[in-house]
Amino acid sequence: MKLVTYLHNGNTSIGKVEGDLVIDLPRNDPALPDTMQELLEAGPAALDRARAVRGGFTAPLSAVTLLAPVPKPSKYLAIGMNYRKHVAEAAKVGVHTPPVQVWFNKQVSCINDPFGDVHMPVVSAQLDYEVELCAVIGTRCRHVSREDAPSVIAGYMVCNDVSVRDWQLASQTMTIGKSFDTCGPIGPWIVTPDELGDPHALRLRMWVNGELRQDDVTGAMIHDIYDQVVHLSKAFTLEPGDLLATGTPSGVGVAMDPPSYLKVGDVMRAEIDGIGHIENRVVAEPA
Repeated sequence: MKLVTYLHNGNTSIGKVEGDLVIDLPRNDPALPDTMQELLEAGPAALDRARAVRGGFTAPLSAVTLLAPVPKPSKYLAIGMNYRKHVAEAAKVGVHTPPVQVWFNKQVSCINDPFGDVHMPVVSAQLDYEVELCAVIGTRCRHVSREDAPSVIAGYMVCNDVSVRDWQLASQTMTIGKSFDTCGPIGPWIVTPDELGDPHALRLRMWVNGELRQDDVTGAMIHDIYDQVVHLSKAFTLEPGDLLATGTPSGVGVAMDPPSYLKVGDVMRAEIDGIGHIENRVVAEPA
């Protein structure tokens, strides 16, 4: 099942994509919630009910505007240095990885739509891209075992961990440089695990202006997704709708020689097999 938050004829709702149609969920089944956050909080029974929705109120996919599937998560967490080749290229710019998982948070105000514009900051020219697989938590959980980790994930999306490198590298936590407004495009939808299959057997790629910059497989992660859930849940409670960006492969602009940062007018296309793609144009930050 592909779950979306979408805008159609001035109304925002949630639905599921089947073929070239968006099937509205609350309009076809009033017992279902109106927002993605509430749907995830309602748990597996609500998702099963959503799966059973048929026909009725629909819209052509081409006629809707896809919004960030989870517009206001309580947490947006991201792991750094989680692909082997990326670790090697990061060492060239002085970023070294300790032998434990390295996490930072992206402030949730950075969330952007799957095809929304990304702002070139007034205060920096070092804007960079990072294609990543994003896991969406579906169950409130703490101290999750590896065996149980798959069951707490509601689904997966594409995300672009857009980074402002000079601000990122100026701070130990990286948070500010990872959290500029619009620097968190996600989507285009949440694909549930039953449809996606093995999340560690996916190819992910990033193009900039049609040039392939990143190309790897999720099986190349150092810490896989289930170990990430185990690690984080030892420290704090994960909530439905929380987002986990699971790491980016090599090929980022900052590691090129010379570095190749994004410019106004550039178009980033992040794609993951089995999910789809998001695409974002860089525009000047509005006054």
